[in-house]
Amino acid sequence: MLVPDGGWGRWAVALCKPDATRRGLVDTVLEHIATHAHLVHRRAVVVTEAQILTHYADMLALDDRFPFDVTAELRRNWVGQRVTVALFQGPTDDTPQRIRALLGHYDPAQAEPDTIRGRYGTDSTAAACAESRFIDNLIHTSDDPAGTEREFNLWFGPAFTHLLTSTLRSEELSP
Repeated sequence: MLVPDGGWGRWAVALCKPDATRRGLVDTVLEHIATHAHLVHRRAVVVTEAQILTHYADMLALDDRFPFDVTAELRRNWVGQRVTVALFQGPTDDTPQRIRALLGHYDPAQAEPDTIRGRYGTDSTAAACAESRFIDNLIHTSDDPAGTEREFNLWFGPAFTHLLTSTLRSEELSP
């Protein structure tokens, strides 16, 4: 199993969701994160059913908690959609958590105004529930090192392992 420079704790994967793409916010969102971690690579991906069902396997397991068919909603909103995935490297072993904190609450209506979702989000849990759909909240990032590894393998894969070498200068690697 591949372990990147510094371990997975110094890396994070960001997935700009279809609503960020539709609203033209991909560059804005990634630039915001890039002020806190080094943007190593970004790529456009047309989402397959296998990718999105694997990515959201945890939600599929909770299907009975949602007021709609989770699989059908994932297919409707994601499959065939062009999204952007990005790989970030940070100076500390808690890079996934630090980047995740930049996003704000999953419900943009409850997110602090200085977070990505608070500043750019326009949806709410209430509106999403009323329309029987997932909330549009612009971006997903890895929760932790294990999530980074899983998401790197899903969205980048073996063809991109060359990216997992340190790209930061030594002064940037010091917290």
